[in-house]
Amino acid sequence: MTQRKPPGMSWESWIEAQIRVAQEQGAFDNLPGAGKPLPDHDQEYDPLWWVKHLVQREQISMLPPSLELRRKVETELATIEKLPDEATVRRRVAALNVEIARVNATALEGPPTNLGTLDVDQVVARWQQGRSTNPR
Repeated sequence: MTQRKPPGMSWESWIEAQIRVAQEQGAFDNLPGAGKPLPDHDQEYDPLWWVKHLVQREQISMLPPSLELRRKVETELATIEKLPDEATVRRRVAALNVEIARVNATALEGPPTNLGTLDVDQVVARWQQGRSTNPR
């Protein structure tokens, strides 16, 4: 814990003394980014820069639930093509159908969901067809 400013000492001299002590102890040596330009230095100031960096770093989705569901279905269908066995495909499609039904029943904001549950047999047939044309 840092010590309190002594009475009668100006804030500036007290802070300068703390900085000097830290420099002597090497607290500022080998900091990441030392000697490099500040990132985004040449870009125009954006008051929401920190929100954009947070969303990017934490991979937060800002989409309404219906659009997020569409994105997830597309991603999941692309992933299903690479699965090794039919049981896993059926399990993933069943889980996806549960999520589709949940979002269809509860989505209150954003565009309406017009995405129906997936036909498991049709997805499995497409998976089998893809495996027969691209044997591994």
